[in-house]
Amino acid sequence: MLQKKICMIGDFAVGKTSLVARFVTEGFSDKYMTTVGVKIDTKIVTLTGGQEVKLILWDIAGNDALTTAATSYLRGAAGYLLVVDGTRRPTWESALQLQKAVMAAIGEKPFIFLLNKSDLSEQWEITKSMVNEQLAQGHTIIHTSAKMGKGVEQAFEELAEKMLVS
Repeated sequence: MLQKKICMIGDFAVGKTSLVARFVTEGFSDKYMTTVGVKIDTKIVTLTGGQEVKLILWDIAGNDALTTAATSYLRGAAGYLLVVDGTRRPTWESALQLQKAVMAAIGEKPFIFLLNKSDLSEQWEITKSMVNEQLAQGHTIIHTSAKMGKGVEQAFEELAEKMLVS
């Protein structure tokens, strides 16, 4: 069975840990738990065509810049999910900077932007023009809600598919 390492990248409190919990255990907690260092989970997914892949999920502590430790956690990653809190515009700007830093650290790898907290769309600070600019560059963007489960399975499975063809 193939194994692929996926890193969760993004600022503090964007929902990285909640997205992993929703994907792995189908659970959600309203309590904020700061990730210290890295937390690792796994899940086996069956992709289109019946291919099974074991995803090794590295939930890296939130940061608006890559630290030396975070850079070392990226080694061996086959891809990453770049998580943005749709209700906090600064997390978008940080994500764009983090994406450049990740690319400098490990080269071009498949990734997907996750605009998380879509259940709070009335508080949204990310504009359509911001999203369209990234879409025009060929990036994939998925609206997710760890709380409601929206787009979570799709995000991990779509990244796994991208990793297999790259």
